[in-house]
Amino acid sequence: MDALVKMPKPDIAGGPVFMSSRREIYLIRHGETEWNAAGRFQGILDSRLTEKGVAQAEAYGRHLATVSTKIEKLVASPLGRVRETTAIIQSFGRFPEAQWDHRIAEVSVGSWDGLTHADIEAQWPGLLNGSTPFDWFFRSPDGETYDAAMARVIEWLDSLSGVVLAVSHGLTGRLIRGAYLNLMMDHALSLPVPQDVIWRLADTRIEPIRVS
Repeated sequence: MDALVKMPKPDIAGGPVFMSSRREIYLIRHGETEWNAAGRFQGILDSRLTEKGVAQAEAYGRHLATVSTKIEKLVASPLGRVRETTAIIQSFGRFPEAQWDHRIAEVSVGSWDGLTHADIEAQWPGLLNGSTPFDWFFRSPDGETYDAAMARVIEWLDSLSGVVLAVSHGLTGRLIRGAYLNLMMDHALSLPVPQDVIWRLADTRIEPIRVS
């Protein structure tokens, strides 16, 4: 298991996140999808879970069933791959009814949704020059901006209390954890996004719980 993450809290756009003493969040990314496996960025578009993705969702469900009685709220992105993952998790125990919240949906890269890096380079030559594997999403000419995505994530975090299970996405999951720790943009975007880890956010720390 990785070490606990505890970081200093510099200010980010929108100011520091309110930390409720009662708040505990179990955050997961949906299982692997066909487009994940193909290296295709989904954004607000969708593809189905692969066999591996189904197995990952089942592993989430088996572990979360052991703490399901303490979970007070289940909040999930309304996108199809998250709905599929959430349904599998719910089949393993008695969980609250899912609340579908667009604030934790995946970041859209606009006309780049559904494309690969090669597609983008072919259609927008040079636009990815100087980008990194972590910040290229925000080079899209018509996609969601970092500030807009972070603002909705912070609004969502500030609305929470109690013990929450949240099912979200790769990039949005980075933003949620970055907002929770008040990380600067480059640190938030470089956070890992595995599909076999439950992130427990509590007491201003983040604990990774591996389930495979």
